[in-house]
Amino acid sequence: MTAAALVNQVGHACCVRLVESEEIGIVGVGEATLPHIRYFVEGLGLEEAEFMKATHATFKLGIEFHDFGRVGTHYLHPFGTFGSELNGVPFHHYWLRLHADGKGGELFSASLANVMAHKKRFAPPADINVYNYAYQFDSTLFGPYLRDYAIARGAVRTEGKVVDVEVDGETGDVTTLRLESGERVEGDLFVDCSGFRALLIGQTLKEPWEDWSQWLPCDRAVAMPCTSPPGGIEPYTRAHAMAAGWRWRIPLQHRVGNGYVYSSTHISDEDAADALVSAVEGEPMAEPRVLRFRAGRRKRSWSRNVVAVGLASGFLEPLESTSIYLVQGAIAQLIELFPIGGVRDQDREEFNRAVDIEYDRIRDFLILHYHATERRDSDFWNHTRTMRVPDSLLEKMDLWRASARVATYRQGLFYEASWIAVYIGQGVIPSGWDQRADLFEAGKLEQAVERLRAKVDGAVSGMPDHRDFILRRNASIPAPAE
Repeated sequence: MTAAALVNQVGHACCVRLVESEEIGIVGVGEATLPHIRYFVEGLGLEEAEFMKATHATFKLGIEFHDFGRVGTHYLHPFGTFGSELNGVPFHHYWLRLHADGKGGELFSASLANVMAHKKRFAPPADINVYNYAYQFDSTLFGPYLRDYAIARGAVRTEGKVVDVEVDGETGDVTTLRLESGERVEGDLFVDCSGFRALLIGQTLKEPWEDWSQWLPCDRAVAMPCTSPPGGIEPYTRAHAMAAGWRWRIPLQHRVGNGYVYSSTHISDEDAADALVSAVEGEPMAEPRVLRFRAGRRKRSWSRNVVAVGLASGFLEPLESTSIYLVQGAIAQLIELFPIGGVRDQDREEFNRAVDIEYDRIRDFLILHYHATERRDSDFWNHTRTMRVPDSLLEKMDLWRASARVATYRQGLFYEASWIAVYIGQGVIPSGWDQRADLFEAGKLEQAVERLRAKVDGAVSGMPDHRDFILRRNASIPAPAE
């Protein structure tokens, strides 16, 4: 992703060299994305249909959560709004007023993206302020696809493993990479995309790691693909709460990605693998594979002349599909602050400030999923329900409980509708609402909500089936892998 974006955006001002080894495998489980990925694809000048066919992608309208607030419940975090504002008051305030009287039905049925997802329908949005979409793709195809794009546009690829890193004794800057073959690769600016190994930012520059495992205790995942079931393709990702974490299900064109993200303190690798195998809905296509990680981020993601992107910079578990977004966000900041003529302290500081904001706000949103629960059926959920959470999250939750208001910010991911989905979906119901919602007669308000639902249902009924839409775009859906 970094090489493709750099050669596309600043290739006129620098030489982009991609050093990688075929012997080092792709993690290959980051298959779900957020709507921002659309703009990355568009920014590269790629045709959506071609990109989706090459990566066996499906459309994604949100993430469905099962058993997080209570066992037996579920809700969808949609990539879209709930209803529409009336007299400057968000729809959820009117719904809360009705809900307090046992009326108003389900909030989620007032979301166009939510109804589309559950009916397995899809059509591109006429207005992304109402709903948007992302992709679910095969990341083992996505990486090579972008590599070929970068090379075709002038990036120089070097095959080989880095075995040593040379540093300037006076400045502390990285100057040269020495490869296993003996070749030396020099540069002015280095982008560390070496994953958890963090070869440059961590091993060489010793940039400290800020550990967040006290709030996000899951430190492992076991992943396994399976065959696709017959019938329609769900245009959303599923997350099922488990005894020691949660399980993902990501439907692609040719298979389904599955995984169990868990805390090794609360379950063994073997038991986690057994639980995953027992839960998948298709035939396994490979043996379960265990991945180890830790939640947190670097104190500084840009240090000296090294910029860390992706796992070398930090890691937040894939509960809300944020990993690729964080890569994309770092790339966008790097391009905006690209150091033509030399690295400046101001550029580094602004990059680190922007990256830190993204990580911190996503961290709080993820913690909310674990903390806002009534579950008492396992040690894991007892821990997350009772743990002390960051003050920044406590303040957001207190504001919501008292007034049904979502703390707003100009930078960072997940705005009002996202927080509302998790709060309401997991049973965090405010004690009050905007008093302007009381200006309307309850009977007329209830009728207006029902008209809105009918309008949503009517719009969705005219949309094509998700699988059929992909077939028309792609001409064919690839056969399952042997």
